[in-house]
Amino acid sequence: MAVDATQAYDDNNIFAKILRGEIPNKTVYEDEYALAFHDINPQAPHHVLVIPKGKYVSWDDFSATASDAEIAGFTRAVGHVAREAGWVVPGYRLLVNIGQDGHQEVPHLHVHIFAGKPLGPMLVRG
Repeated sequence: MAVDATQAYDDNNIFAKILRGEIPNKTVYEDEYALAFHDINPQAPHHVLVIPKGKYVSWDDFSATASDAEIAGFTRAVGHVAREAGWVVPGYRLLVNIGQDGHQEVPHLHVHIFAGKPLGPMLVRG
């Protein structure tokens, strides 16, 4: 079920539970602004999720209300994960789904990092 990107933050979403340590994860990277971990249902040979530690529903919410330090820290965390994994060459894809039409399924901002094979065209017209 996709979510409305303008909805209030749900403290019971799966990523909030992961941040609280209620659900285990395979952590790749963590700092004061972000947590990165392997996706439990990978869509590419390498599939990592990066989430901010703050309570942000979507990219829209985050970019409008997060502090400059949170935005910079989160953005740097995404880049750090890709560089440390060695994905810059040959390349990787970032994906952020926002709202119902963007097929956002969890109401906590998250960036998908896909790597490990040619990923093909971004969208198929239809």
